[in-house]
Order: sequence, then structure tokens, then C-alpha cells
Amino acid sequence: MASAQLGRPGLPGSEDLVRMQKGTMMCKVRSKNWRRQRFFKLHEDGMTVWHSRQVGSSAKLSFSISDVETVRPGVESELLRSLEDESALRQGFTVVFHGRRENLDLVANSVEEAHVWMEGLRLLIDFVKNMDQQERQDQWLSDLFQRGDRNQDGRMSFQETRRLLHLMNIDMDEEYAFQLFQDADTSESGTLEGEEFVQFYKVLTKRVEVRELFRSFSADGQKLTLLEFADFLQEEQKEGEQAIDLALELIGRYEPSESGKMRCVLSLDGFLSYLCSKDGDIFNPMCLPIYQDMTQPLNHYFISSSHNTYLLGDQFCGQSSVEGYIKALKRGCRCVEVDVWDGPNKEPIVYHGHTLTSRILFKDVLASVAQYAFQTSDYPVILSLENHCGWEQQGVLANHLTEILGEQLLSNTDDDLMPALLPSPEALRRKILVKGKKLRKKEKAEEEEEEEEEEGELNNQVVQEQEDALQIQAQNEPKSPDKESKKVRSLWCATPSSVVMYLKPVPFYSFAHSREYYCIYEISSFSESKAKSLIREAGNEFVQHNAWQLTRVYPSGLRTDSSNYNPQELWIAGCQLVALNMQTAGLEMDIYDGLFRQNGGCGYVLKPDFLRDLQSSFNPEMPVSPFKAQTLVIQVISGQQLPKGAKSREQSILDPLVRVEVFGVRPDTTYQETSYVENNGFNPYWGETLTFRVLVPELALLRFVVKDYNWTIRHEFVGQFTLPWSCMQQGYRHIHLLSKDGLSLHPASIFVHISTQEAEEAES
Repeated sequence: MASAQLGRPGLPGSEDLVRMQKGTMMCKVRSKNWRRQRFFKLHEDGMTVWHSRQVGSSAKLSFSISDVETVRPGVESELLRSLEDESALRQGFTVVFHGRRENLDLVANSVEEAHVWMEGLRLLIDFVKNMDQQERQDQWLSDLFQRGDRNQDGRMSFQETRRLLHLMNIDMDEEYAFQLFQDADTSESGTLEGEEFVQFYKVLTKRVEVRELFRSFSADGQKLTLLEFADFLQEEQKEGEQAIDLALELIGRYEPSESGKMRCVLSLDGFLSYLCSKDGDIFNPMCLPIYQDMTQPLNHYFISSSHNTYLLGDQFCGQSSVEGYIKALKRGCRCVEVDVWDGPNKEPIVYHGHTLTSRILFKDVLASVAQYAFQTSDYPVILSLENHCGWEQQGVLANHLTEILGEQLLSNTDDDLMPALLPSPEALRRKILVKGKKLRKKEKAEEEEEEEEEEGELNNQVVQEQEDALQIQAQNEPKSPDKESKKVRSLWCATPSSVVMYLKPVPFYSFAHSREYYCIYEISSFSESKAKSLIREAGNEFVQHNAWQLTRVYPSGLRTDSSNYNPQELWIAGCQLVALNMQTAGLEMDIYDGLFRQNGGCGYVLKPDFLRDLQSSFNPEMPVSPFKAQTLVIQVISGQQLPKGAKSREQSILDPLVRVEVFGVRPDTTYQETSYVENNGFNPYWGETLTFRVLVPELALLRFVVKDYNWTIRHEFVGQFTLPWSCMQQGYRHIHLLSKDGLSLHPASIFVHISTQEAEEAES
């Protein structure tokens, strides 16, 4: 990498970027009452935006362009619209970050200035998205150089280099570090610049374990011939009989030397590039696009589902925002929850009833759903509508549904024409389905009221549990202008009822009752405790039930902090709509993201065949044959450039260990850990083997976690990665770690060797 690349890695020319690098004062907005002037400036590297209280201030905060997902105009900002300031809408914009980081709302001094920043940021975002592997590595090196260059003079002294080594988790003898520094300082200037820093970095990142693996397959230790590389792919990577064709393709893709490509050989650098690429990743690239059959009935899929989607925080006094729907839909969520109540000015509002959470307009929620429903996935979105409105505002609610969603909304047909099977995701592409209470023309009003009341008791169990736990007074709930009885108030009027087609909620009494009286297009909801109880008491019946009818599971109302349960405990029984609080990071969301990362991230994952069989004999509590148990052997070899934990001090060095967790049926759910490596987070070596016996691999997910075993911070979380068993590649593989928010920790990874075989053969 040339020194010029450290300063500005191949950015396209743009007048907007030039003006951004000069900097400008803008108003930073956090709320209606918090607005501050700040100086914003694009750094010379073109990849970092600094902001400070005034021009020339030494105290600077910053964000990386790689952390930015998109930029929205002011008219699309919920916060800027609330200011009731026309100039904020015309001159404002929102910087939206990946993960759970809060948006940054800014108001420029003119429309032109706002346009410069919006277009400039969009140009940089597109540039980052289109980077190849080498460009991303160059950019990471550039960011690293900026962190080390404290006085920003474009060169690093030895003292700055020593500090950078600690930031990089390297505890190195000072004399040895100085020797490496001098070797890299070819200009003998006493500092490292550009290419000198690159060479210094390359010496630090030598991969001894990869070199040994390379030489074990190379006759001369310098290169892998086409046949040698094909042998490696077939023997170690389990690539099958097409190994020669694949070897030729991979050499063309990863060998940096043109002469090497012409001679069909792979150098050590090319071999390392392959191992660190998607082809060498533990996650099978064949599972990344949509690869599953999408023509099965809806009830045959696990469906990405969100609970209390409108909340950005806890469910007692957290903020309600349309941003919750935008973030959920953009990450592929296909079922979002909307709790609707009577609001002022005859406009229904959305919030967590009987709590102190803030309110948002129902029509604003629908507008966001209409705009973002199909940006990530074309497959159907389900609106899980919890209607608490009186008769009058139900009419308003119905009008909003039909007018705002328009042709996206799936319209109803006569009950007599309902199909014997639910339609498929493919048949419902770009359609929005409503799950809500439905009136039947032929039923008597008294019977319908009874059914609705029983259903409401089940579906609103979250609210009731929270009321009991927190003793929340009823006066916090908005008063309905409708003075009719509670039963009448809970009824749907005819118009909103007409948009409920395939997802009519019904109360659950027993599996026998459901088989006898319910239809394929009806759905029952369970609290997490009720669903887990059914799995323990009647696991096989629950599996058979979920093979023909949709089931939704939601978190307990006692989870006032919006924490989550383990979704895998419900998936193993075939439950389709397992709803989580997506705003809350943690183990449960790691498992969730791990399952739905496959199949194009479309939000639908086909269930294993034994969970789709109406006569299935599978019992998640007693998994027995004909399922073939597997032995999973994981050799944890090494780690590369692991970040410090969030609580680590600058001078501290990571003591990393690797924890491998298996989640599945109860006997399969377990974990093992390596020992920890003291004072080395940069290139730790473990070389330890962990062995697992897995009864039902079709339902197993693996989670790899790197933790800090520091005596002051035992087992602090550093990075993780989760994937389904069916998407796991065998052989020598890299696992690229993710943060708590699911963001890439480039270039942090661990290097492992994976192998599986039938358990009986392994034991014999």
C-alpha cells in the first residue's frame, strides 16, 4: 500500500468533499430542548468526521464513515419534524449509524450547506460499500495510523508507536519493539511514514501457524501448485470431487501475482487471502443468498419477529419511535408489533399501554412501514396489531391502514373462499398482512364478544403482568372518548376486520381443541413461560400443532428492562413467530441474528422437515432416533488483532480465551472454553481441541465468543459470531468477530479447524 493511500485511499474527486474538509458549524439536535452549535469537519483521510465545540478546538469527537448506514433528509427525521421549524426540515439531515447507535440529527446554516454534507456523506458511504477486501484492509490500516499519530503530523515517533502497540493489544519488550521500529524506518528519519508503517505492521502480523499449514502441502515451501492446492481443498476443506476446478477459480481470485495466476500457483500471500475471505469463512457462502424453497406454506418457516417494535429502550418508560420499525425492517424483520390506543384529536397512538413510554402517531408508524417494509426483503411483512381503540377511532385506524398502505396491504376475501393451506412467502411477495381480531358475519354479537374477551385476556397478558408487578395505575392510560362498555370497546369495527385474512388470533385451550375447532389461517399467541411449559408437558403435540398452524411467542411482561429469552428453546418445537426485543443486544439477539443471517437475510428460514410433518414423532424434550448424532471437533488455533473490551484501560493488554457454545435441544445445549493467553490480544495462540456430541444437529446453532480473562475484569465480552449448523463449513476456517451490536470488528478473527462425523463412528 502506497503512502498516499494512508492519507486518502482512492477517494473519487468531489467538490462536496473538499468543502467538507474545510469544515462548518452546524446545530446538533438531541431533543426539542437540546440544541448546540458544533464544528464538523471531514478529516484528510476522507473516512473520519470530526466534531468539536468550536473551530480549532483540540478536544474532538469523531465517527467513521464505515459506521454510517445512510443519510436521510430532514423531512424524514422524526426528531426534526417534532421541532415544528420549517428551516430544520429544509436545512436538516440525519446521520443513521449501523447497529443500535443513536442517530445524529444536524441542522446546517443553509439548504446548500445541508446538500453538500448529505451528498458528500452518501458518496463516501457508497465508496465504503464497494470496497474490496484489500481496500478494506488498507482503510483499517489508515484508521490505525490515525489513532497512533496523536499530533496528526502524518508520521509516528517511537513513543507514539509504543502507545499504538498497547492500543493493539501487544505487550512487547521495548528493546525488541525499538529494533522493529528502526528496521521499518528505512528513511532513518526517526519516524514512520506511509509505506514504512505498512512494513512495520506486516512484521507484526506474520502468521506462523498459516505458514506451517502452507508448507505441509507445498513441495518447495514457496508455492502451492494447482494439484497441491486441490489436495488441500479436498482433504482439509471437504470441497469434494470438483476441487481442481475450484482451486483454479480461487487462484484467479486470490493470488496477488499475475505471473502466479498465469502459472496456476498460489503463493503464501494468496493462501492467506483465501483463508481470510468469504470462501475461507466458517459461514458457507452458499447459504448467504436466498437458497431455500420459498414456496412452502407460511407455517413451515421460522419468521423473524419483533416485540414492542416501537420501543428504543425499556418497556416501562422508554422512548417510542418510528425508528424502531425502520431498524427492524431494514435488518430483515418480517413481523412487527403495533400497540394502538385512543389518542388526542381522534388520532390513534402507539405506545406500551399502562406505562410511561412516550407516544407516537399510528399513521406515522404505517408511513414508515410502507416506506421500509421491502427495502431489505421482498417477502411478506406481518403487522401484529394489538387494538385497544374505541369504536370511533377504530374507523380512523381502518382508514389509515387502507389509505397509507394502499396496494401493499393484502385485502380480504370471503371466509368461504379461504384456502386449505396457508400461502407461501413467494406467493405473498411485497404484501403486508394484518394479524388482528376479525369479526365473522354469521356469528352472533354475544358469542363474538365472549371470544374477543377471552383472546384479549391471553394476548394482553404482557400488559397485565406488568401492571401486577409495577402496580401501575390505570390513570396513565389515555382516556377513550368512547363511553361504551369494555366489551364493545375491544371489538373491531367491520372495516379493520376486513383486512385480516390469514392471521386471525384465537385463544388456546388445548391441542385437541385447536385441531377440532380452528382453521389453518388462525393463530394463537403464548407468553414465553406458557410456551416453555407446553414443550415440557407435551413437546410432540406442540411440534405437530406448529406443523399446521402458526404460533407467536412473546416475552414476559415482567421483563421491564426489555430483556429477552433464548429463542432457540421455542424454535426446537417449531414455533414460527418467536418475538424478541430487537433493541436489546445480548446473547439472545446473537442467537437470533445467527439463524436469520442465512437465506439472504430475508427473514424467513425453512424449518427442518421433521418440524413440518403433521405426523412427526419428534419430541424436543426426548430427541431420539432416527436422528443421527454427530461428533463436532473444533481445534481453536489462534486469534488475530482482537480488540480490547469496552472497560479496558488504554495500557491494559487482553488475556483472551475462546468459548464455544452449542444451542439446541436440551442435551445438546452446552459450552467449552480454552485456557487463556496472557497479555496477548494481537496474535494469541491456543492450539486446543474442543469436542461436542450433538444429538440433533439440524436444530443446533454454534456461538463463538472471545472473552477477556483479566483478573480485574473476568470474562469481559470482546467479540462473537453465531451460525446454524447447516451453514457451517468444515476445514481450516476464519471466524470474523462481531461486536455486541452485531457490527464487524474488522480485522478481528479467530482461526479454527472444524470437522464432523457420525457419533457412532467416532466412538467406535
